[in-house]
Amino acid sequence: MKARQMLLLPGVVAIVLMATACTAPVPTSIPPATATPTPTVTSAPTKTLSQPTPANPQPHIQLDLAAGGFTRPLELTHAGDGSGRLFILEKYGTVRIIQDGEVLPTPFLDIRHRVSRRSELGLLGLAFDPDYPVNGYFYVYYTNHAEQSMIVRFQVSPDDPNVADVESETFLFMVKQPTGNHNGGQLAFGPDGHLYIGLGDGGDKTQNQNGQDQTTLLGKLLRIDVSDQDPNDGLPYDIPPDNPFVGDPEARDEIWAYGLRNPWRFSFDRFTDDLYIADVGQYDYEEVNFQPASSQGGQNYGWDIMEGRHCYHPPEDCDQTGLTLPVVEYTHDEGSAVIGGYVYRGQAIPALWGTYVFGDFGTGRIWGTWKDRGWETVEFLDTVLAISALGEDEAGELYVLDYYRGALYRIISAVDEK
Repeated sequence: MKARQMLLLPGVVAIVLMATACTAPVPTSIPPATATPTPTVTSAPTKTLSQPTPANPQPHIQLDLAAGGFTRPLELTHAGDGSGRLFILEKYGTVRIIQDGEVLPTPFLDIRHRVSRRSELGLLGLAFDPDYPVNGYFYVYYTNHAEQSMIVRFQVSPDDPNVADVESETFLFMVKQPTGNHNGGQLAFGPDGHLYIGLGDGGDKTQNQNGQDQTTLLGKLLRIDVSDQDPNDGLPYDIPPDNPFVGDPEARDEIWAYGLRNPWRFSFDRFTDDLYIADVGQYDYEEVNFQPASSQGGQNYGWDIMEGRHCYHPPEDCDQTGLTLPVVEYTHDEGSAVIGGYVYRGQAIPALWGTYVFGDFGTGRIWGTWKDRGWETVEFLDTVLAISALGEDEAGELYVLDYYRGALYRIISAVDEK
């Protein structure tokens, strides 16, 4: 494990794949590995986690092949229902299930006929309702053939827990995409029970200023209430009354934070509720942003005034008043498209506890950074993978998806943790 020359705050694709200004090379082949069964896991309740005592104070990790055969995988998540199943989202419009170490032959969801495959369009986001074990609801972000970003709800089939009811699709809202890149696409439920939605700035150089324009949803992190507490109002979702711009005639009520270029991906620390947002850069810098759990929202993460911690528009003497700058950045000498990850809260690698683990698509590198160490950042692995996503199972163990090879790897300890 070696330290990289990443710039940190003092003290303190194809989808993503084509979201950078430069084109990332297709990685070379990876040495063959033998798949081992994915263990059955149980849910680790957010507020009852306990910190394991590491046998080795410094984390050392490696990747273990868990499954393969996927087509352009973009996300791994779980249903939070105690089943131990893993759900793999594929760009072209399918969601696959891994159960007891086996990839089920029938997709959980198949909406390929509704999804555009062009450029960075596709099936981009999946999130299960916090009450999924009761209501069977899950939410999907995809781009349709009219190149509109669709936020919709589906329900699991009443007859088969491993198959969704495709006809149950319920429309929440739509955002027209001006170009085929920078679609964002992340969905995640926050600790407050609200649905958070990450949208890119719309792509192309002419769309860059959308990040600062509060009258558009592009280049934003949105926050909505999907519990439908008022089913008679005719709206499929509600605006949380404490959203930061509610009542502002010059801003959309859905906005939670702004100044983003193409967030890929964001996640909440299941132990502290802090929010981490990885935002893909333009020509020179990739960044990771941080929002503490105590935040009331409204942060401006800088794009396109800033790229990372550097002036972009204008290139010099830009006004940084009120901006929230990234806690970690790295140059395109180190990578080309940041892939957001998770704070590790599993039990299998005690030394990794509390580490925010993230990667890069173009170089296959995997890093870790620590909030409580002033954002000290180290490189864990230098792989040949085309990392499209990191994922977290119900127990807090972490995984890595390889976009081109269609493979899933589990992050395991490289040393004896006993």
